[in-house]
Amino acid sequence: MHTLVTILHVVISIALILVVLLQAGKGASMGAAFGGSSQTVFGSSGAGTFLGKMTAAIAIIFMLTSLTLTYTSSRRPSSSLMEKVKAPAAAEQTIPAEAKPAQSEAAKPLVPAPVKK
Repeated sequence: MHTLVTILHVVISIALILVVLLQAGKGASMGAAFGGSSQTVFGSSGAGTFLGKMTAAIAIIFMLTSLTLTYTSSRRPSSSLMEKVKAPAAAEQTIPAEAKPAQSEAAKPLVPAPVKK
């Protein structure tokens, strides 16, 4: 499902780019070059053209696929390479038998004898 929406999103984005590039600008008519344009920036521009309506429809589909991809990617279980690595076993530091100090009378700490007066 995620792959299908991703492919649809890419196709819609390319279509949106092409439709926007096919449209003529607001002042693209020949009369606008000589100052005879009756179109205003914020005034009525008449009925919308087919390419204008198509741009709006494709833009809405583009936004919906973007939101869908965002939602599905946040709901996917995240995977990490570190999850597959085993934790190292607790290494016990053992001292070889030869290097262990002997627990004899000589190995006990020496305590000085009390001084007699």
